[in-house]
Amino acid sequence: MSTVVAQFEQQYAALQAQKQRMVWRYGGLFTVAMLLSAWIGEFSPFKIWQGLPRIHEYVFKTLPVLGWVTLWADLAEWFWGLRKWLGLLLETVLIAYLSTLLGSVGALALAFDASANLQRSGWGYGLARRAMELARTIPELVFALIFVFAFGLGPMAGVLAIAIHTMGGSGKLFAEAVENIDMKPVDGLRATGASWLQMLRFAVLPQVFPNFISFTLWRFEINVRSASVLGFVGAGGIGQEFYTAIRMLYYEDISAMLLLLVATVMLIDIVCERLRHRVIGKENMS
Repeated sequence: MSTVVAQFEQQYAALQAQKQRMVWRYGGLFTVAMLLSAWIGEFSPFKIWQGLPRIHEYVFKTLPVLGWVTLWADLAEWFWGLRKWLGLLLETVLIAYLSTLLGSVGALALAFDASANLQRSGWGYGLARRAMELARTIPELVFALIFVFAFGLGPMAGVLAIAIHTMGGSGKLFAEAVENIDMKPVDGLRATGASWLQMLRFAVLPQVFPNFISFTLWRFEINVRSASVLGFVGAGGIGQEFYTAIRMLYYEDISAMLLLLVATVMLIDIVCERLRHRVIGKENMS
């Protein structure tokens, strides 16, 4: 009995020593990577401390002077371009909506082939994965510049650029959600001779549909931000007006458009949250 206990203690001590070596090894690699990244990125707490007053100065310049007596007049002057900005903001949201729709359809088409538990063909799996990697690796601004060159200035370039990036990003999330499903319903339908589409419809989609909805709504919020940036290169939306304000140092216009953009994203977040809860049957959570 004492021999068994001694062997157990030796094995336990060996496992603990191995675990400790792994902690030190990977901890050291993490530390080296962090220090190297800080050096390459020229990250310096001292520079941050020096630059904080300048950040405050810039933000302070964007804020208008408001007085109680002239409050409404000051607000009217601050948001002098409200009608034009709201129109451009609506264009930005619609660009994000259409690109999210197109990109999510493309992601859905690729996700099942990019799932290792469903795709039994190695080349099919690899092709789907590489296509999604290509779509999400190339920056949206690069896609937008290409499409602006091909199709001219306007929202179409922004829609196509964001849709491609959405397909790559959402496709990865969709595929990973599919890889985490319970395979028993899938195997059961396969045993009955169900087709590929029947298996997806009755065994896979019911398990991943709530995740797909959450990912898509979350991506829509991201795409509103992306659509506002792509206007910098002439791809439609409020970005062009925002870029002009920054370049011409129209400080108060910058803060006014930023407030409108933040308010829009907050409203979208509230609506998407309620929609998601309703779809997955959790209205009581809101």
